[in-house]
Amino acid sequence: MEIFRFANPEYLTALIIIPVLIIIFFIFRRKRNNAIKQFGNPEVLQSLMPNASKSRPGWKFTIMLVAIALLVAGLARPQFGAKLQKVKRKGIELIIALDVSNSMLAEDIQPNRLGRAKRAISLLTERLSNDKIGLIVFAGDAYVQMPITTDYTSAKLFLSSINTSMVPRQGTAIGSAIDLAIQSFTPESESSKAIVVITDGENHEDNAGDMAEQAAENDIVVHTIGMGLPEGGPIPITKSNGQKDFKRDKNGEVVVTKLNEEMLQKIAAAGGGEYVRANNTEVGINAIYNEINKMEKTELESRIYSEYNDQFFYFIAAALLLLLVEVLLLERKNKFLKNFRLFKTNA
Repeated sequence: MEIFRFANPEYLTALIIIPVLIIIFFIFRRKRNNAIKQFGNPEVLQSLMPNASKSRPGWKFTIMLVAIALLVAGLARPQFGAKLQKVKRKGIELIIALDVSNSMLAEDIQPNRLGRAKRAISLLTERLSNDKIGLIVFAGDAYVQMPITTDYTSAKLFLSSINTSMVPRQGTAIGSAIDLAIQSFTPESESSKAIVVITDGENHEDNAGDMAEQAAENDIVVHTIGMGLPEGGPIPITKSNGQKDFKRDKNGEVVVTKLNEEMLQKIAAAGGGEYVRANNTEVGINAIYNEINKMEKTELESRIYSEYNDQFFYFIAAALLLLLVEVLLLERKNKFLKNFRLFKTNA
């Protein structure tokens, strides 16, 4: 079974030039005919121009249009995939739940908690090979940022777009994030599953421990990584006038956000996983990766098309051949070639 595709489909937008050229051709053709009529009866004038051809300009223009279409198609790199392969991989399913609340902007861990967490997740994706990964972001609510996939390149793209403004309601709804992660694994999959919650744990406001227990009951391990130092740090903000400041309480005192380590330890214990505290030296993703790597790898099967072969040279060659024909085909009848008809026509 062969599958056809264009490697650079964006070049196909250049085909819009064809209808534009057709409109221009007919406008000039009409002006030419009107100009001829001003000189007299077209049938009489035709006898005065025995070598003039009515059809050849149209044929030349049609050949040129086909050549342009083939050139554009060639630039888009048409390809055929000749092999349909079943690729069996052994791995696990992993969903990372990342806290994007404003407290993750604290700079007690450089460059800040969120930036360091994103960098660690990016490094983790580079170490994965056959595993599936998904990404959830949460603050006061939880959302699926990226459904579970083996496309690590897309994972990095989704990761780069994460910021603290993407979840409108503030808070740290860890329980909602774990609940959403449980629902986001591949349905009826027997693969080993793990959730990694990366958060500072502050402003905990829901039943995260109960949700971690529910995950464990469904054979899903819940790990936690604490982002922040015990002494904490202020939360940077930018005022409307562009000046930098720190978040303050109603009394005007600078708010210091501290790591809720005890809560994260309880969540990990309830979920049968490990708790690791990040610091300025390391985030702890390596320790979690080692735990994940110990999990039983099950067979994940996917189908992919491989060995796409470029076919653009056929399109380019045909276009060049047509352009050569277009150049050789004169608009006027050639007295030496009048008996030779490339296209059968009475004109």
